Amino acid sequence: MDLTTLLLFIPACFALNMAPGPNNLLSINNAAHQGYRAACLAGFGRLVAFSVMIALAAMGLAAVLFASEWLFLAIKTVGALYLLWLAWSLWTGEPVDMAGDSTAGGTDLWRMLRREFLIAAGNPKAILIFTAFLPQFVDPQQPVGAQFAVLGALFLVLEWVAVALYAYLGVNLKRWLNTVQAKRRFNRACGGLLGLAGVGLLFARRGHA
Repeated sequence: MDLTTLLLFIPACFALNMAPGPNNLLSINNAAHQGYRAACLAGFGRLVAFSVMIALAAMGLAAVLFASEWLFLAIKTVGALYLLWLAWSLWTGEPVDMAGDSTAGGTDLWRMLRREFLIAAGNPKAILIFTAFLPQFVDPQQPVGAQFAVLGALFLVLEWVAVALYAYLGVNLKRWLNTVQAKRRFNRACGGLLGLAGVGLLFARRGHA
């Protein structure tokens, strides 16, 4: 893999990492409620899910998974239903007290990690990224496994940078959430966007996911 390939890959990859989506929206919400550090740590949940997908793509298994209509439908449905459940929870739940809450406790952090993992793992669009995007930068004349390892590692680093940037945005939003009404509106806005993402995922066709 040459330097030119990496210089093309990095900006294109970072654009994908920074694209607004359910996980990045969740980072904003986590940071606003639990603080910057907790939101960044929770982001490792999605990195674990993406690491598994990268490994599957390197072995060629993700392409088989994405080609199977039944498996695609199962993943898409579970992921969409989870997003809708999370959206309902944010919409109907009572706002939490944010005062002095710069880090999350063990239970809260585990819950955030689990949510990040499940949202990432339940989105078949992520599978498409690793089966259609990453291979474009792989030279078949060189060891494929090593190239996937390099590209996958870069993707994960850039994804964590995106986590940190979205979490920073969430922390800065926190100062505007100083009343119960403002917190409830923020939660419902996040819930509404997650709900729209869930509906969009539910009706996504395989060829356009």
